[in-house]
Amino acid sequence: MERNYIEQMRVHAGMSVGELVDEMGKAGVFGAGRLYKAVEIYQRIVSENEVFKLVGVAGALIPGGMRKILRDLVANRMVDALVLTGANITHELVEAFGWRHEKGIASVGDAALREIGINRIFDAFVRDEAFEGFETKIKDCFSAIDEEKRRDGLGSYELMREIGMMLNDDESILKTAAKNEVMIFCPGIFDSILGLHIWMFSQQNELKIDLRKDLQKMIDTYYETKKVGAVFLGGGVPKNYTLQAAMLTGRALDYAIQITMDRPEPGGLSGASLQEAQSWGKVKPEAEWVDVIADVTIAFPLMVAATMERLTRKQEEP
Repeated sequence: MERNYIEQMRVHAGMSVGELVDEMGKAGVFGAGRLYKAVEIYQRIVSENEVFKLVGVAGALIPGGMRKILRDLVANRMVDALVLTGANITHELVEAFGWRHEKGIASVGDAALREIGINRIFDAFVRDEAFEGFETKIKDCFSAIDEEKRRDGLGSYELMREIGMMLNDDESILKTAAKNEVMIFCPGIFDSILGLHIWMFSQQNELKIDLRKDLQKMIDTYYETKKVGAVFLGGGVPKNYTLQAAMLTGRALDYAIQITMDRPEPGGLSGASLQEAQSWGKVKPEAEWVDVIADVTIAFPLMVAATMERLTRKQEEP
C-alpha cells in the first residue's frame, strides 16, 4: 500500500482562515481533516450551477451568533433554500424587529432569572420584553397579509416570503431571502413561539398554514434539478425534511456535509452518519460527503470563511 504521510501543521501570524484550513488538510486526519474535506465539498456545491443548494439549520444557532453568516450565504447566492426550525425563525425575527440576544453565564440560578424576566439558552440570554415585542410585531405582519391568501392557506415558505418583504432590517435572513428569491422552509413551524402566535391569531382571524404546499414545492424542486448538495447544521427536522424528499424523488444527495456533536449509538437522526443515509437511498453511493464532529458555532464559520476565500481567489485568477 502506498504511504501517504501526515504533514505537521504550521501556523503563523497573519495567516488567513483559508490558509489555516489548508494546513489542516495537509495533516488530513481527525477533526482537522474532516473540516478541510467539508470546505472542499462546500466549494463544489456552491461552484456548480446545476446543484440545488440547501442548508438545514437546527439548534439555537441564531442566539449562537450565526445569523449574519446565514444571511450572507443568502445574499451571495451560496444557498438556494434554507430549512429552519421554528425556533430559529422566531429568534431571527426577534432581531429583525429590533431586539437583541445577550451574553450571559451558564452557572446562574435559573429561578432568579425567571423572576427578572430572562430566558436562558446555555450562556445566551433573551428577555421577556423581546418576546412581548415579537408578539405585537408578528400580529401586525399576519394582519398585513392579504386575507384571501390567509384564507386559502400559505405554505411556510410562502409565509416566510410574505413576512420577509415587510421587514426593514437589512441584516435579516428573511428579508434577504425574499429579495433574492431564496426559499425558506419551516416544516416544524408549530413547534415554536412563532407557531403559538399563528395559532393564537387564527382564533379570531383567517390564517391557514398548509404544510402540504411546502412538501410539494420541495419535491417539485428536487425533480427539476440535476444535482442536490446539502449542509446540515445539527440534525432534527431540517435534516429529515431534506433527506426524505431526496428518498421520495430518487434524487439522492450528490454532496452532503453534516456538522454535529451528537452520536449515532442512541439511534437518533441528529447523530446518524451520512453514510447511514446511503442505506435509505438518501445519499448516493458515489456522493462526496463528510461528518464533522464539532460545535457548529466553531466549525461552520471556519468552513464558510475558507470557502469564501477560495472563491474570491479563484475569481481573481487571470
